[in-house]
Formats: sequence, structure tokens, C-alpha cells
Amino acid sequence: MDDHGHGEGPRPAGGTAAFAPRTAEPPDPLPYEGVWRFTAPALDASVPQARHAVRDLLRRQGVPASPDLVHGLLLIVSELVTNAVRHAAVLSPTLAVEVAVGAGWVRVAVEDQHPYRPTALETDHGRTGGRGLLLVREIAREAGGVCDVQHTANGGKVIWAALPLGSV
Repeated sequence: MDDHGHGEGPRPAGGTAAFAPRTAEPPDPLPYEGVWRFTAPALDASVPQARHAVRDLLRRQGVPASPDLVHGLLLIVSELVTNAVRHAAVLSPTLAVEVAVGAGWVRVAVEDQHPYRPTALETDHGRTGGRGLLLVREIAREAGGVCDVQHTANGGKVIWAALPLGSV
């Protein structure tokens, strides 16, 4: 995991400005701000490993997130990694998880090399699965955040959710 922070990657719509006001001079970054990325094999065992890695990172960096916000973020990570394992592993044996923290927001993203760009499904009470992205969208919306799916330059996709740190 890269603990050097500050890198490129998907951002909330409008960049960090969506969660932080612009000033004439950028302020010095807070101690918990940065971008961290790690990879994992597209295997079922990677779901809890990714969730624990994100939880431990948030604690180690001292991110001022409420327990409810952390719970929501970890649920999002679980859903996104599960989707990558179930639906992208055939073309993407490795996935990447990225955590980006700004002064007022935190973003989690999962990237794979599969070109299919999923959409959030509506609730179908007759199905036992297929609701992961719907759940991610609702967690983000309820927290006042955003989520999106974007293509990557190499033909894959990244699915991300950004939540304000002041949310529940």
C-alpha cells in the first residue's frame, strides 16, 4: 500500500470542490489527507481483506469519520469488491482498491479490467442478488455523497463513492 498520499484518481463530481470551498492559496493538507491504493486478487477472500485494510487505514491515518460513516464505507467496499470478484474476474484477475481522503470527504474506489459498465438495478423482490450497486448508491445518497462508474484509459472501469466526513 502506498502511504505517501496525494495521487490521481476518480474524484467526486467537480473535484474536491464538491466538498471543500476554494481559497486563494491551497491550505496545507491535514495529517489524514492522502490517496492510498492496493491491489488484490479477484478472489472471494479479497472481500474481507479489502474491508479490513480500509478500516485499518482509516484508523491509522486518524480520519475523523463517525462509526456510522465508517460502517457505510466498509459496506461500500465489500459490495464493490464482491462485484469485481463475481463479475470481472474472468477478464481481471487482479483488482485495485483506492482510498482518497480530503479535508471534508472520503472516497473509496474499486478498479478492474473488465470493460462492462454496470448500472444500479432497481429492486426486484423476486431476486436474491443484483442489488449491490443499488445499495452503494443509496448509502452514498443518504450520507450526502455521490457515486459513479467510469471507464479507465486501459479499457476497464472504476466504481467509486465519495462521502462527506461530516455525514452520519
